[in-house]
Amino acid sequence: MKTLWAPWRIQYILSKKEPQCIFCKYPKEDKDRENLILHRREHTYVIMNRYPYNNGHLMIVPYFHTSTFDGLSDEVLKEMMTLTKYSVDCLTKAFRPEGFNIGINIGKVAGAGIEEHLHIHIVPRWAGDVSFMTILDDVRVIPEHIIETYDKLYPVFNRDR
Repeated sequence: MKTLWAPWRIQYILSKKEPQCIFCKYPKEDKDRENLILHRREHTYVIMNRYPYNNGHLMIVPYFHTSTFDGLSDEVLKEMMTLTKYSVDCLTKAFRPEGFNIGINIGKVAGAGIEEHLHIHIVPRWAGDVSFMTILDDVRVIPEHIIETYDKLYPVFNRDR
């Protein structure tokens, strides 16, 4: 069995949690840059992961609050997938990753950090992006500040607006 070490995630695990669902709260606020919301559609939006596994780690989130697929219409599910494809295209244009991890964690035991609100993770990957630092020192190297990444991605995601 292989072990995936993610010691940088302890910052998220130990951080003070919001009393209400951030995926419901953030889109209602007029603070997209501060909340790291990159792009909005009718039923879904793209938000950057504040505790990323890699530079450019994004999430596709439906506005409808559900922890599973229950209650999501076919229209919402379709938009989630089209926005996932759009996000991959935008990340490819902006950063030229060599691959992607894309997935959904349903339930705490499946690894859902925010288990109360379904979302899709998109993690861009490059050859060698897990360096010796992670293995030897329990340190994750994210090469760019998250706001700088946001400022690079925002115009790519919203080029037609």
